[in-house]
Amino acid sequence: MARSQLRYACQTCGALHAKWTGRCDGCGAWNSLSEELPRDDLPGGARLGGRPIDFVGLAGPSLLPPRRCTGIAELDRVCGGGFVAGSAILVGGDPGIGKSTLLLQAAAAIAAAGPNAAASAAYITGEEAIDQIRLRADRLGISASPVLLAGSGDVRDILASLDRVGGPDFVVVDSIQTMYLDTLDSAPGSVSQVRGAAQELIRLAKRRGFVLVLVGHVTKEGAIAGPMVLEHMVDTVLYFEGERGHQFRILRAVKNRFGATDEIGVFEMSDRGLVEVPNPSALFLAGRSAGGGPGGGPVSGSAVFAGIEGTRPVLVEVQALVAPAALGPPRRAVVGWDGARLAMIVAVLDARCGLSLGASDIYLNIAGGLRIVEPGADLAVAAALVSALGETPVPADTVVFGEIALSGEVRPVGHREARLKESAKLGFAAAWTPNGRGGRGEPAQIGLEIATIGHLSELTARLGAPSRRLRRGRIGVAQ
Repeated sequence: MARSQLRYACQTCGALHAKWTGRCDGCGAWNSLSEELPRDDLPGGARLGGRPIDFVGLAGPSLLPPRRCTGIAELDRVCGGGFVAGSAILVGGDPGIGKSTLLLQAAAAIAAAGPNAAASAAYITGEEAIDQIRLRADRLGISASPVLLAGSGDVRDILASLDRVGGPDFVVVDSIQTMYLDTLDSAPGSVSQVRGAAQELIRLAKRRGFVLVLVGHVTKEGAIAGPMVLEHMVDTVLYFEGERGHQFRILRAVKNRFGATDEIGVFEMSDRGLVEVPNPSALFLAGRSAGGGPGGGPVSGSAVFAGIEGTRPVLVEVQALVAPAALGPPRRAVVGWDGARLAMIVAVLDARCGLSLGASDIYLNIAGGLRIVEPGADLAVAAALVSALGETPVPADTVVFGEIALSGEVRPVGHREARLKESAKLGFAAAWTPNGRGGRGEPAQIGLEIATIGHLSELTARLGAPSRRLRRGRIGVAQ
């Protein structure tokens, strides 16, 4: 029987080629093709024939998969109420952000609460030595937890150790980029190795019913390194985010087959590891002062946004600074928000409200290190910009939310009642919102004075923003 021809896989995108070329036709990367044996030529490859599979109907009995809780409420919340037996979770994040710390804490909590504590959780590392893991456990105060440790990168050895009766119920592999299959000729971390190692580990987790957590490296763009198929293979994808200048860490679910997506968990990095934050809104607003302006009054260029992250309302401060541009094009610096959406808000304020923002330097910051992605923050960003331009502070006890259209119309956003209730719980007295349902009954029920804004011109009139002519005159006098 003739032997199948070799194929070449791109180590950047995973595209397959019949022969070696200097440049990948899929992604355009140079010198990224490596030789790879077809699946049929590997030991234990696919059979020539198969047996028929059984098909069933949609209607029928189905059992809810049991969940294993860690006791870390923020982690369990992001996963949808705990880890599902037989599921595969991929956790990605920047180096040093706290992925290994969080997962070691989770493994220790599960091992301490398991019915067979001596073999309920295992931590397999291909990056660190066992002594390093033990030092981290001592620092976290969990060195007495019965977690099984192993240092190996050989997937065949790991499968042989886990494929047994009475094996661990919770397995952490740190990281998938350091695992390798000796049946593949490529180096660890390559597309074929990451794909093959993950496939074998996930297949065993499904068959044995244990929870598999894979730690993934990220590229400089912030995406998980390796083939995109890795994120499709797993059941849940979690991203660990945070700024090095802040002690806050955000665990965000971007894919979850057993729970809600876009759910977040908030942690605070301390000398004893990651500590969960039950009330993120109070934490993000802790450094906000109503008397930070000149003379002890409110500061301009600041607005509080009542947002929704997953199913949880979160209040954050939006800060803006508008300054005359020096020589050259005006500068736009954005931290924690979408720069393209800021450009749209500036254009709408300029065209629909007669404000002169296009020729000014604009700096926008979401305080606390949180990244906002929902369009409901449009009105809060506009309020901060108008406040900074006219040097008129937004009332310190007021929250703002709403989506802005290109016509200048302010449109409603979802979860209006949850946003207002969270604002009232934190002591805010008023809210600037779009026109919504049930507006008459909300002030009495929730305890907020609600002012509806249907167009951006109403916002600029409320803040007394200068017109284009006055603004130009002020700049001309200053020059």
